[in-house]
Amino acid sequence: MSIRADDLIDRRRLRRKLTFWRIVALAVVVLAVAIAAQRYYGAAAGTSANHIAQIKITGTIMEDDELLERLDRIRKAPGVKGVIVTVDSPGGTTAGGEAIYEEVRRLAAEKPVVAQVGTLAASAGYMIASATDHIVARQSSIVGSIGVLFQYPDVSGLMEKLGVKLEEIKSSPLKAEPSPFKPTSEEARAMIRNMILDSYAWFVDLVTERRPLTRDEVLRLADGSVFTGRQAVENKLVDELGGEREAKAWLVSQGVSDDLEVVEWKKRELASSYFLPEMITRLLGTPSGSAEILRELGADRIFLDGMLSVWQPEKR
Repeated sequence: MSIRADDLIDRRRLRRKLTFWRIVALAVVVLAVAIAAQRYYGAAAGTSANHIAQIKITGTIMEDDELLERLDRIRKAPGVKGVIVTVDSPGGTTAGGEAIYEEVRRLAAEKPVVAQVGTLAASAGYMIASATDHIVARQSSIVGSIGVLFQYPDVSGLMEKLGVKLEEIKSSPLKAEPSPFKPTSEEARAMIRNMILDSYAWFVDLVTERRPLTRDEVLRLADGSVFTGRQAVENKLVDELGGEREAKAWLVSQGVSDDLEVVEWKKRELASSYFLPEMITRLLGTPSGSAEILRELGADRIFLDGMLSVWQPEKR
């Protein structure tokens, strides 16, 4: 009996030790993951050391509270001596572009800010680039598409074929117009057209204010056309050809030290928000980063609502 009692005591001690070391091992793994995630998402973005902040605005533009908050933190950070706004976007919602534009202007009022255009800065993407004090683009970048559009489907023909009829009671003729369930009336078309033209005039005035162009010159360019970087320089929509090197050189010309490192300020996310989706995609058998691939392909544009300032090349 004494031997069995001793065995039980030893087993309990061993079990306690194993539990302790399991907890320690788990804590080490969690800490390592947290450090890795923090580094991945730009831990340096919160550093107090002097640096040039870079913020990337890519994909479809929508109202983004986190991005606006990040721009505000950059503005308030004493260690940030200059800012590079890297734009690679076909545009998005007009309101989303306006919100980011205003935040970039607020930032530029306190620190030198330059835009670096990647493959594309069209519509709301160009709107944001114009908020900076200098725009650099590649020779083959796509720039422009100044304008606004409003799109909606018309499924009334399909409903008629299916024998589906819409009944509605509303307070006034233009309430909930235009509707995808019936042909658009001339009154509704006029209402939307007036709204579009008002936003278009605002966009044109914005570009006139920010670029060395007269309003007539902007109107000549603001017919929805897109331009290469070379053409954009000729048309004064862009200031200089180049990339990050040239963008930094402009900041240096504004008094920023050439010795400062360019540090990207990335979106703050918990480690689990990055690793969990990756685990799910692996379990489903889809490639790593599938959601990001879809986003880059522009799938999120399907769900845009309201007035748009987005470049959409015609499909033949």
